[in-house]
Amino acid sequence: MAWDFETDPEFQEKLDWADEFVRNEVEPLDHVWGGLEFFPLDDTRRKVVDPLKQQVRDHDLWAAHLGPELGGKGYGQLKLSLLNEILGRSRWAPIIFGTQAPDTGNAEIIAHYGTPEQKERYLQPLLDGEVFSCYSMTEPHAGADPKMFKTRAERDGDEWVINGWKFFSSNASTASFLIVMAVTNPDVSAYQGMSMFLVPRDTPGVNIVKNFHVGGGGHEHDPGHALIHYDNVRVPADAVLGGEGQAFAIAQTRLGGGRIHHAMRTIATCKKALDMMCERALSRETQGSLLADKQFVQGYIADSYAQLMQFRLFVLYTAWSIDRHKNYLKVRKDIAAVKALMPQVMHDIVMRATQVHGALGVTTDMPFTNMLIGSVVMGLVDGPTEVHKVTVARQLLREYRPSDDIWPTQTIPKLEAAAREKLAEFIEHEVGNL
Repeated sequence: MAWDFETDPEFQEKLDWADEFVRNEVEPLDHVWGGLEFFPLDDTRRKVVDPLKQQVRDHDLWAAHLGPELGGKGYGQLKLSLLNEILGRSRWAPIIFGTQAPDTGNAEIIAHYGTPEQKERYLQPLLDGEVFSCYSMTEPHAGADPKMFKTRAERDGDEWVINGWKFFSSNASTASFLIVMAVTNPDVSAYQGMSMFLVPRDTPGVNIVKNFHVGGGGHEHDPGHALIHYDNVRVPADAVLGGEGQAFAIAQTRLGGGRIHHAMRTIATCKKALDMMCERALSRETQGSLLADKQFVQGYIADSYAQLMQFRLFVLYTAWSIDRHKNYLKVRKDIAAVKALMPQVMHDIVMRATQVHGALGVTTDMPFTNMLIGSVVMGLVDGPTEVHKVTVARQLLREYRPSDDIWPTQTIPKLEAAAREKLAEFIEHEVGNL
C-alpha cells in the first residue's frame, strides 16, 4: 500500500534551494522593482534578473511546468505545486523561474495546438522568457460565459477580420502578442463555433481603450487589465490556433493545471499572513498580557492553521490525482472544489491576521488590504466561485442514484428489514433455541 506524505530527497533538495533563493535573492526585487515584472527588461534590471534566471536553469527548475520536449523536466503537477507554494511568496519569483501566469497557460496551449511556424514565432520567445503574452477571452457584457460572446472573426479571402470588445485582458499593454477567442460560426453552439487567434499586439485595430487596476489603484507601473476594442483587426488565415471551432477545447486544456498553480501560490500568501499573525501575537501586549495569551487570538491562530493545512493537503491530493490520471477531466470535480475553496480560505486567514494587527493592519505599511482584495480576485479569475460549486455538485451527483421508493434508503425500518432478510436463517435458528 503506497501512502506517503514525503517528497523524494532529490526534489526536496531543489525545493530547499528554491526556498532560500527566493527569500534572499528574489523577494528583494518586489520592494525595488515591484510592478515591473511584466515589462521588458531594461539594461539595469537585466544585469540582475538574467543571472538569477541562469541560477534557476542551473538547478533544473526553469519553466518546470513544461515537458522535456519543450525544455522542461516534466516534473508533473505535484512537484510543480510544491514549487509554486514557494514562488507564491513573491511577485517576481514566477518571472525568475519562468512560470508566470498567464504565459504558462498560453505556452501550454501553443505547444499543444500550435503549428511549427506558430511555435517558432510565439512559443520559443515565451520559453526563453524574453516576451510576455495576453489571454484575451472575457467580454464586458458576458464575463466568462462563452455562450454570450459577441466578438466576431469573419473570413475575408486569405485573412480573418476580428471585431468586438474584450475586457480584463491582463498584461495586454506589455504583451508581445494576444490569444483572442472569437465567434467564427454563429450558427452552431458556442462550444463548436469559436476559434482562437494569435494576434501581435501592434496589429492595426488592436485598441487598448483603458487599463483597469484591481482595487481602484494599482502600482504606478502595473500593466493592469485591459479593455480592448478589436476594430477590423486583420490577421492571416494561419493565425488560427488549433483549427477553426476548437477554442473551447483549447480553453479547457489551458485552465486545468493553472487553477492548481493559483491555489498553491494562494497557500503561500496564506502562510505569509499566518506567520505575520503569530509574530504580532508574540510582540504586542494589551490589557496586561501578550496577544498570544488571549484566547480569541489563540482561536484565530488555531483556526487559520487548521484551515490552511486542510486546504493544502486537498490541493496536493488533487495535483497528485492529475499526475496519476493524466487527464484533467477525470479530476474535474476536485479541481473545481479547490477553486471554490481558495478565495474563502485566503479571506479568512488574511482577515484574522489583519484583526490581530489592529489599526496598523489596514494601513499601506502592511500587505493585508492587497491580500484581501486578492482573495476577492481569486473568487473571480478562471471562472467565478459559484460556477465551480455548481460543477462540483453536478459531478458528485453523477455518483449517486435516487431511492427506489418514497423513503430514503437509510431509513431505519428499511435497514432493519434488509438485515432481517439477509440474516433470516440465523434469526430463525436463534428463535428456535429459545
